[in-house]
Amino acid sequence: MRRVSIFGATGSIGQNTLDLIARAPEDYDVVALTGGRNIAHLARDAISLNADVAVTAHENLLDDLRDALAGTGIEAAAGTQALNEAAARPADWVMSAIIGAAGLAPGLTALQQGATLALANKESLVTAGPLLMETARKHNATVLPVDSEHSAIFQGLVGEDLSAVERIIITASGGAFRDWPLDKLAGATLAQASSHPNWDMGQRITIDSASMFNKALEVIETKEFFGVLPEQIEVLVHPESMVHALVGFNDGALMAHVGAPDMRHAIGYALHWPERRQLPVERLDLAQIGQLTFRAPDPQRYPALRLAQEVMQTGGMMGAIFNGAKERALDAFIAGQIGFLDMARVVEDVMTQLSSDNGLIGADFTLDNVSKADQMARYRADQIMAAQEAE
Repeated sequence: MRRVSIFGATGSIGQNTLDLIARAPEDYDVVALTGGRNIAHLARDAISLNADVAVTAHENLLDDLRDALAGTGIEAAAGTQALNEAAARPADWVMSAIIGAAGLAPGLTALQQGATLALANKESLVTAGPLLMETARKHNATVLPVDSEHSAIFQGLVGEDLSAVERIIITASGGAFRDWPLDKLAGATLAQASSHPNWDMGQRITIDSASMFNKALEVIETKEFFGVLPEQIEVLVHPESMVHALVGFNDGALMAHVGAPDMRHAIGYALHWPERRQLPVERLDLAQIGQLTFRAPDPQRYPALRLAQEVMQTGGMMGAIFNGAKERALDAFIAGQIGFLDMARVVEDVMTQLSSDNGLIGADFTLDNVSKADQMARYRADQIMAAQEAE
């Protein structure tokens, strides 16, 4: 029986993970489940799978969680420290699906215990890729990608020599506005940006898909996880979302991973790795589908991709700066404080302002330094947005 913990259990990745575990509960001992404000859902899942502990990230909700778990014998905890303590509990396999930079510290703690970390929290690699991968090596732990694109790349490289790889192509649906006229984007509303044409995801990642910030994060993640050069990474808009990534080799061959847009593909691969087991996902009928289409992304529509290239070229703490600014800009868009196109402008302005701070950019990769860069980026983003509002 494998001991498993799921961080971000109430989100879409966490729920898909729990769906797979619940289909074979005899195979798993659930150690910890963590979530945010959806206390009823978190408690229900913890009870259903008889978890040892349930943790909410919000300390003010601890009493609610305790009440929901009363009489079950399941421990309740809350707050950042509790998340890290849950990550320190012995587990064989840990799903890292907390959204944002907040997922980094628990992931590092799990790796320090020697666990296999199924990484859906792309911000961990974007903000602190060298730190994460070195922690895994130091503690003989394993990191497995759970983003559909990176799982596809990982699978395409099985049995292959990385030195034979010429290029890696990750695909993007193009999000909610892929076919909108450019002159309409400035007026895009929160509701419009929160509707994805293919995937069933949370609001924040759905908006990031519309702006292509999600793909920008994945481009950086590709460099950090697979150790390839920035110029080897390409992005294609693929509206059908069935080809998740392609690996191009030095003999001209392209190896593609094709599957229905269902995150249980990537989650199940990481959960059962190194085996491949049956999954409850759609089997594609290619004859019925008829055709798959691809096109180059429009740089005017998706400036986030250009910013990702700048992050990779600069290196150091620029990934943490990029992500921190992006998260604050996204917060502001959701709150109705800035427009859809303003998000990329805010992020670029923050990057420009902080790029000359060599002490910040070139700092050693420690959790404290990453957190400092993240907080500085958020502070600068707030200053920029406040100044724009005052004009």
